[in-house]
Amino acid sequence: MKRLISLILALMMVLSLAACAQPAQTTPPAEEKPAEEKPAEEKPAEEKPVEEEAFEGIIAIVTNTLSQNEEEYRSAELMVNRYGEDKIMHVLWPDNFMTEQEQMISTIAKIGSNPDVKGLIINQAVPGTNAAVDKLLETRDDIFISYCTPQENPPDVAERANLILNPDELKMGDAIPVQAQKLGAKTLVHYSFPRHMSIVMLAARRQLMIDKCKEIGLEFYDAQAPDPTSDVGVPGAQQFILEDVPKLVKRFGKDTAFFSTNCAMQTPLIKATVDEGAIYPQPCCPSPYHGYPSALGIESTGYTVDAMANVISETAKALKEKGVLGRFSTWPVPVAMMNTVASTEYIIEWINGNVGDELDVDVLEDKMSEYAELTVTSSPYTEEGLEIPHFRLIIMDFLTYGEEHILD
Repeated sequence: MKRLISLILALMMVLSLAACAQPAQTTPPAEEKPAEEKPAEEKPAEEKPVEEEAFEGIIAIVTNTLSQNEEEYRSAELMVNRYGEDKIMHVLWPDNFMTEQEQMISTIAKIGSNPDVKGLIINQAVPGTNAAVDKLLETRDDIFISYCTPQENPPDVAERANLILNPDELKMGDAIPVQAQKLGAKTLVHYSFPRHMSIVMLAARRQLMIDKCKEIGLEFYDAQAPDPTSDVGVPGAQQFILEDVPKLVKRFGKDTAFFSTNCAMQTPLIKATVDEGAIYPQPCCPSPYHGYPSALGIESTGYTVDAMANVISETAKALKEKGVLGRFSTWPVPVAMMNTVASTEYIIEWINGNVGDELDVDVLEDKMSEYAELTVTSSPYTEEGLEIPHFRLIIMDFLTYGEEHILD
């Protein structure tokens, strides 16, 4: 996109999902792992390998570490298992990516030094991605680049990436209060902290939630939680949630819906909300896997469609046992995983010459729908008539856990 895109667009499109991911630790790890190293003891995601070579060259997928975001990590594993290690290169961002800019640049430069690499998927495109990609573009302008959930200036992102995928955070600002009310809520609690509220997209979504609550008659309550990157760390922030939710349920009643902007808070938030019999419309990163299994003691044993159905079933069973079935929801598929899979499959079509340099939205949406096994649509970001056609925003209907999700 050209520099003519307005400053308003730049401000409004500061993206947030990676901001809600678990924070990098404030203290460095005792031993830093190489970028490509992945925990050997972890079982790979289930996927049937493709027997014939599907494309020439290599597609590199950069994800956060397993501790930062499991779904992104597993999505790359799915592609490795589908196409093989000789076709898919899985590379990790440093755990402390906010303070490891040079390592990020080195990671991307190493990918670009391999002439067989034809495509690059970055999930998540955390702060510093643009600088790393700039170094790549100095020597390689022949690589198809996909950004998932980017966090940098949208016009700048659009100049570097051929495809950009992100959940439609602003539409969530309307959707979350409406869903909370459908689940029986009379009050909506929004947990966040100043660092997150300095992110324009998160602040804009919060304001939309406030406005929608006024419109539909919900009480909105702003709750400030500790920042997990502060001195209290992740354990302190999680303990705060476990202690604060019962206080707010006592104050507002059980028909209170809880939402937090931070991934590390989702497990304690779900657990406390279940224990108090309250309401939970969605995780910050909507997915059947995000927070639910760990909060409810469910062993999520795979990421295939069948495995996902089993996780949803076990979640519904656990909620039924606790007497809160029908008061909890999420999105039906993990969007972070879908974005990696759809990006990979689209890049394969590009490598094989089935799509050109201009984004074919129909093909992209077909790839997303194939993974989700339901219709997935996207829209370009538009601001006062200015449009970024290859920047696709995704929204889905909610999955409200009910009897129909319990498998025999």
